Parts: sequence; structure tokens; C-alpha cells
Amino acid sequence: MSPITVDRANRVWNLTTPSTTYAVWLAAGSQLRQLYWGPRMSGEELAGIAAQQGQMPAPDILFPADAADQLPADGGLGWGVASLQVTFAGGVRSLELSLTDEHLAKEEGGCQLDLVLTDSHFPLQVVLHYLVHDDSDVIERWVTLRHTGTSDQPVQVTRADSGNWLLPELPDYRCTAVSGGWAAEAQLRRVPVPIGELTWTSRQGITSHQANPWVMIDDGTTVEDRGQVWGVALAWSGSWRVTAQRRPDGLTSVTAGFGHDGLSWTLAPGQELTTPRVLGLYSDGGFGAASRAWHRYARAHVLPHPDELRPVLYNSWEATEFDIDEAGQLELARLAADLGVELFVMDDGWFGGRVNDRAGLGDWWPNPDRFPNGLHPLADEVRRLGMQFGLWVEPEMVNPDSELYRAHPDWVLHFPHRRRDLKRNQLVLNFARTDVQEWALKWLDDLVERNRIDFLKWDMNRSFAQAGWPERAGDQDRLWIDHPRGVYAVIDQLRQRHPKLRIEGCASGGGRIDYAMLARTDEVWTSDNTDAYHRQSIQHGYSQLYPAATMAAWITDSPNAITGRCVPLAYRFHVAMAGVLGIGGDLRNWTTDELRQARALVASYKEVRATVQHGTQYRLAGEVGQGLSAVQYVHGDDVVVLVYLPHATVRRAPGTLRLAGLDPDGTYCSADGDAGEDPRGVLPAQVRTTGRVLMASGLPLYWPAVPGGDWFSAVVRLRQIR
Repeated sequence: MSPITVDRANRVWNLTTPSTTYAVWLAAGSQLRQLYWGPRMSGEELAGIAAQQGQMPAPDILFPADAADQLPADGGLGWGVASLQVTFAGGVRSLELSLTDEHLAKEEGGCQLDLVLTDSHFPLQVVLHYLVHDDSDVIERWVTLRHTGTSDQPVQVTRADSGNWLLPELPDYRCTAVSGGWAAEAQLRRVPVPIGELTWTSRQGITSHQANPWVMIDDGTTVEDRGQVWGVALAWSGSWRVTAQRRPDGLTSVTAGFGHDGLSWTLAPGQELTTPRVLGLYSDGGFGAASRAWHRYARAHVLPHPDELRPVLYNSWEATEFDIDEAGQLELARLAADLGVELFVMDDGWFGGRVNDRAGLGDWWPNPDRFPNGLHPLADEVRRLGMQFGLWVEPEMVNPDSELYRAHPDWVLHFPHRRRDLKRNQLVLNFARTDVQEWALKWLDDLVERNRIDFLKWDMNRSFAQAGWPERAGDQDRLWIDHPRGVYAVIDQLRQRHPKLRIEGCASGGGRIDYAMLARTDEVWTSDNTDAYHRQSIQHGYSQLYPAATMAAWITDSPNAITGRCVPLAYRFHVAMAGVLGIGGDLRNWTTDELRQARALVASYKEVRATVQHGTQYRLAGEVGQGLSAVQYVHGDDVVVLVYLPHATVRRAPGTLRLAGLDPDGTYCSADGDAGEDPRGVLPAQVRTTGRVLMASGLPLYWPAVPGGDWFSAVVRLRQIR
């Protein structure tokens, strides 16, 4: 049976996923509206809902129904948040769209539906796209706008969201989202949805540190392991807007799209504009089940190499910053290799005149004073030591003090007669320009080819400012769309030319994390803040939508460079083991005992990383940083539990930890565990019991008889033996 079916008699399109149904209905007056979104329904049941809706009084000025529209358009009897706003010739801003065509295509592993709407007078066609996968409850939607006229009169677009999602009537509405800032990304927040409009946005040209383009809605009673959740996420790496609208009449909806308020894009005759994809997910298993559904979707339909194991990485930045030379990097590489590191990455400072952050960006050739024979001697020695070789790059940026800027000052974002404000002493190159894209692809291709680069850390250290493109005159706002797409194009072509190349996405930490960037990178740098205590909440928020295999997590020096906090090495490792393990400290200053302990902890991570990176994740126990918390992963017969108790409390620590996701009738036994060689650590008991006992009664934990301080942590490994 096709995942998308059409009931012509009742004018209903039924989009069916493994566990859910999303139904579109052509209501009276040719309005395409959402009929239903929730647990699976049959076609007969949907027909009954449509019949009931058809008997409802027609919407009037007091109770407009545009919140249910698939793409609420500016104009007519709608006063809510517009998902689509255009201006036609003569200043006409009202749209009158009706369904004129449809296309249904079965694809391998799914089905796509296109519903074509046409304005009653002006030359605009709006195509609503829907994609359903056989193996996922995530539904993809996007929109194409087409100027179908032949005259020279353009259509001005001021808002083009990818889709509007209606929530069912609930007793109350609560939203879950993340917010924060640099070094404080992905802080989870749950607040009531107020009557009115609640908007999350980025106006920075990147996804941003302050918010991430997703929201989950529930009725206020949902918890980690039970309750209904409706989620909406936008796959876009530039500016964006997500708005939850709650009306006094009870209707609540979420609309999401690229761009921020105040921008406009011009469609000339024959041109079209396609929006990024917005993703919708319904789950009835609580926030945990929703997260696991998002993770499955990412592995099946987003990540470029989901089956690979990400290597243990060493990055030189915190050890050397700009004080880079061949001898110093070789010393660090030898120390890293001795710990079991598999990928050595040289960070900023290897190129041009880059001896500080004031010069050299844009001049992408090895600094001749620091690397007189190029990068080959270092790269060859790194490979001889048994590691892959990687480099830090920042292709979208330029220092005014650089040969590139002196040759091409017009390549940066700028307006005539306006300042060119610096941030981190750099300006943003306009990747909307094809000549900038061609330049970037050429030197990146040459760099990777000449030096056999295995890995690039692609950074982006500042937001847009004075975002002008003088050559485009009245259509300069287009750069807010075309810059991210230019970045996508360069990465896509680079990876096509070098299939073995792997890439980490970075933007001063977690400033550009979204499903569109994850489709082009193998991991992302989650935050510049590597304080293990802060990282727990950052990683907790990250895990709500994105899988552990994409989350780069480093151990760095103590005290931490950003917070000054001192945390034991074992605890730092155990927190970083929840994702893709990396090391970023100055190994030259580590003691013999620290190096020995780190060597053992790296080996321990390698034993569990397949389960962590490819397993199903469960968030256990309490709030991170507040008493006992844990993260569990299940992969085949293997179970890994990372246990944390950062601060000793007056109350006795819990004696058991209830696990999740196990076979209740299966028998589980202890595999080798690791308490970080800390005699005060949490020592897991030897276990041989059923999954039912571990989930209902809990995993016994042995704590010190007398509290000895803070920072207890452990890795617990279990295996199902029958």
C-alpha cells in the first residue's frame, strides 16, 4: 500500500507513516487545510472527520480558520501569522489561491505528493510538496513559488515559509525549545505557549547560538517516557523564523521558514524560489521516543555516512592557539598517537600571514616560515604514526589584512557608503557570488588533493553585518538565501571530488547546527565550552533532535580555559564519551599519570563507541547537573550506561538506576565497566538479571560508604546473553 492515498469523494489526501497519519483536506472555498495529525487513522475514519468538519459553520470574521491552512497566505479573511506574503504589480498584496493540479509519485522507500495552487489572476504558482518515508514518522514539506508570467513585472516575495502545522485541540499547550549563546548553546527550555505569537528566530545569516530551528509542542503533561509530542524542525543553515501561534479560540499552529522579517526576494518571469524542508514528527512515547525517532530519521535520510565509526580526534588549538610550527605539531602528534588517537587535526595558524587573528584569513597556503617544506612532512609523519591528517579552515571569512582582500574588496558583504564592521577582525565573504564559490572550491580542492587531507574542520566565526551585495541593486536580500546555498554547493562539490574526505561543521562552536548542515558534514562542533559540567546540559539539549554520532565532544585541560573550573580527568572523559570523542588539551603539560589514565580511557571509549554512536539513546534519571543522571545506549546485544553525579549531596545518592529499552525477558550480564580508575567513583555491581528487573527495579550502584567529594562518574557495560 502506498504511504500516500487520495480519497477523491471526500477530497482528502492521507499521508501514512509507520505509526502516524497526516491528512490534508480540500475544504469548501478551495482552502487546503490540515484535517488531522496524530496516531494512525484509516481512510474511513478520516472521511468521517472530513464530514464532521464539513458540517461546521463557515469561518467568519470572529473565528477565521487560516491557522489550519497548509500555507496561510496574506490576504482574504485571515489575520494570523502569514506563511506566504507576496506583492504583485500595482502594490497588490492579497493572494487568492486555488488547487489546479496534483502529482503523486512513488519513490524508492517513500512517496511524494505535489499539490499545485494557482492565483486567480496574477502569474504565480505555489506548489506544496510532501515527502513520506516508509521507515520514518518524519514528514518532509517544502514549497516552490513560480512566476508563470511573460511580462517584465516581477513578483516581490516578503515571506515564504516551508509549511504550517496545526496542533490538535489540547487542554493546554507547552513548547520545548533550546536557547542560549556562545559557550552556552542548546539550553533546554519548557514554557507554556501564550495566547498570541511566540517566535524563535535567527537574523544572523547562520543558524545561531541563541536558538535552534525546532520546537516541540505538548499539552504540558508529557515527560521523558510518556505523553504525546508534536515536533517541527527546519533544515536550514541561514537566517530563519519559527512561530507558534495560539489563538483565543483554541487553534494553535506552528509555521517555519527561512529568512527573517524585513527581507524580500524578487521573482522575475520564468524564475522560481524553492524553500528548505520543514520536518514534522508526531510521537506518543514522550520526549525520549520523539528524540529517538528524530535520530533514526537522521541516520536513515540525512547523514552522509551513518554507518561509519567516527575516529578519536586530537585538535591542536587549545595547546598552541596561533603559536604553530612543524616541530611543535609533530611533538603533539606523537603524544596523541601514544594515547590511541586516530585523527590529528591542526587548527588555525598554519597558513598565509596568520600569526594572530588580525591577518591572513583568505590566503590559504602554508606559512613558509612555519612550514618551509609545506604540509607534506607533517602530514606524512602523522600518517606514519597511524593517524589520519586533518586541517582547520574558514573559507567564508577574510581579514582586511590579507592578499585576498586587497585583490577583491568587493567580495565581502557590504553596502556603499557604509562601514564594514569587523568581528574577530574579519569580514564575511559573499558566498552567494559564483566567483567566490569558484575561488573557494579551487583552493579547497587543491589543498585536499596535494596534501591528501582526510578531514576538514570547516569553521565560520562571525555573523552577517552590512549584508549588502551592490551588484544586485534592488534584489540584494537574495544573498541571505544564496549564501547558505553557495556554502552547500561548495561542500557538495568538494565531497563529490573527494569521496573519502570527512568534514566537521563549526561556527564558533554550535552556531550552525541543523539538518541541512548535518546532511553535508560528518559531525559538528557542539560548543567552544568544553567544561564537562556545562557540557552535560549542552549535550542534553543537543540530543533532543540530533544523534550522538554527530556530536563532537572534547577533553581539554583543567582548569577549563573558559570557565576556570577544575574537573577530574575521568569525569571529563566520561562526559565526552557520550558523543564523538576528541582531545584538545596541551598534552605536553599532562603528567605521566594523566597520560596513562587517558590512554586507558581512550581504549575504553573504543570498546563502547559503536554502541554510543550507532545505538538507540535513552536519557535516564534526573536533570543533568542536579543529582544523579545518566545516558544509556542500546545497540544489538550491547548496552552502555554513562553515569554522572557531579556534586555530593546531603541526601544519600540513589542506590539504583532504572534502565530503559531492554528486552524484558532477556538476560543481561556485566561486561567490563570503567570507573575511571577513581577509587571514589561509582562502582557498578556485578549484574546478571533480566531486562525486566533492570527496567522496573533498577541497576544497583555501589557508592562510597563515606562521601568523599564531587565528580563521581562511571561507564557501565552490559550484554544480553539470551
